[in-house]
Amino acid sequence: QVQLVESGGGLVQAGGSLRLSCEASGRTFSNYRIGWFRQAPGKEREFVASITWTLRPTYYADSVKGRFTISRDNAKNTVYLQMFSLKPEDTAVYYCAAQMVTGGKYDYWGQGAQVTVSS
Repeated sequence: QVQLVESGGGLVQAGGSLRLSCEASGRTFSNYRIGWFRQAPGKEREFVASITWTLRPTYYADSVKGRFTISRDNAKNTVYLQMFSLKPEDTAVYYCAAQMVTGGKYDYWGQGAQVTVSS
C-alpha cells in the first residue's frame, strides 16, 4: 500500500510559477515510479511527468517540456513538480500516482490539488 498526499496548488497569474508536492507513505522503500497527471474541466486526464525514487529516466508530456521539472527528495519521501511559465491551459486538478510495476498501471492516487492560472 502507498498513500499519496498532494499539496501546493493555488491561483497564479499567467507566466507565474507554482510547486506541487506529493508526499508518499507506506511502501516507501520500493523503487516505484511516481507520476503527475492533470485533468481539466470537461477533458480527459492526461500524463504530465514521472520519475522513480532511485533511477532515471524522467518523462514529460510535450506540452510541459522546458516549463515543468519533476524531482524527488528521498529523505522526505516527496516528489515535486516545479511549474514555470504557467499558462491558462495548465489550469487543472493535478494528481500524483504510484506505478508499482514498471510499465503497469498506476495503482495508487492522491486526492488532487487544484491549479488555476489566470490570464
